Amino acid sequence: MKVNSAKLMVFHPSLHKQGSGTISASPRIWFLVFLSFFTFAFALTFFTAKDNTIPSTTNTGTPSFTVNSPLPSSVFDALLHYASVNSSTVSSRMSAVELNTIATVLRRCKKPCNFLVFGLTHETLLWHSINHNGRTVFIDESAYLVSKLEEKHPEIEPYDVQFTTKVNELHELLDYTKEQIKGECKPVQNLLFSDCKLGINDLPNHIYDVAWDVILIDGPRGFSASAPGRMTAIYTAGVFARSKKGNSDKTHVFVHEFDRDVERICSEEFLCNENLVETKELLGHFVVEKMEANRFEFCSVFDPSSSPSTSSSYVV
Repeated sequence: MKVNSAKLMVFHPSLHKQGSGTISASPRIWFLVFLSFFTFAFALTFFTAKDNTIPSTTNTGTPSFTVNSPLPSSVFDALLHYASVNSSTVSSRMSAVELNTIATVLRRCKKPCNFLVFGLTHETLLWHSINHNGRTVFIDESAYLVSKLEEKHPEIEPYDVQFTTKVNELHELLDYTKEQIKGECKPVQNLLFSDCKLGINDLPNHIYDVAWDVILIDGPRGFSASAPGRMTAIYTAGVFARSKKGNSDKTHVFVHEFDRDVERICSEEFLCNENLVETKELLGHFVVEKMEANRFEFCSVFDPSSSPSTSSSYVV
C-alpha cells in the first residue's frame, strides 16, 4: 500500500492539465518515456544480433562459421540416397574409378562450373551435389522421370527431349552427317536454328547460350537396336564444345559405356581420338577446344598410335 500511494503522489499531479478536466501527459514526461523505450529496444536488438553473428572459436583459435550453417539440402539428399540404395541392384551405375575421374575434373573446374549431363541415372543427385554453387542441367528421354525428379527435387534443373534416332540407324546417320558437314551439320553453329538430324534443337533457348565446361554423356538408352542411342548426344556435345562462348577454350566431355559401338564410333567422329586424354574402365574422357566458324571438319589428321593410354596425364 505504501508503494502504490507513492506512485500516485508522483504521477497524479502531472496527469492534470491546468484549466481542463481532461487528462494529458506533460511533454517532458512523454519525452522521457519514449526515450527510455527506444533505448531499451535498441539495446535488445543489438545484443540479440551480436549473439547470432559472432562465430564460434575452435580450440585452435580459428573462427568457425558452421554453427548456424545447415547442411545443404542437395548434399543431404545425395548422402541419404546412397545410404539407402543397394548399389548391387543397379547394373548401370558407375564404378568408383569412373566417378572419381569425373569428380576430379569438377573439383578443378573454375567456379561457377557449367555441367551438362545427358541421362538421369543412379548418380544424378551426386552430380548436382558435387557441382555445388555451379549450374548442373540434366537432359533425359523420359518426360515421366523428369517430372518425378522436379517434384521431389525442385532445386534440380532437368529437361526431357524426344530422341527420334535408333541404334540401328548409326551408319546411315553418319553418312548423312558427312554430306551435311558444310550445311546443317557443321561443327560450329547454334543448334537451336539447325535441322541436322543428329543435333538437339528443342531444348529451352537459354541452354544454347551457356558455355558448358563439362559434359557427361550417360544417356539416352543404347542397349538395343531399337533404342534411341547416344549419337545425337555425342554430336550435340561436340558442337557445344566447338561453338563455346566465353573465356575458356576447352570443354571436358565424358562418354560412359565407351566400349559399345555407337559410343566409340560417334566419339571418334565428333569428339575425335586426338582429343581423347584418358579412358578409365568404361569411361572415355575427351578435352575439346572451341573452333573457328569457318572450319568444317570435326577432326584433324591424327595418328592412332599416339592415342593416350588409360593412365595418361593431361592438363585441365
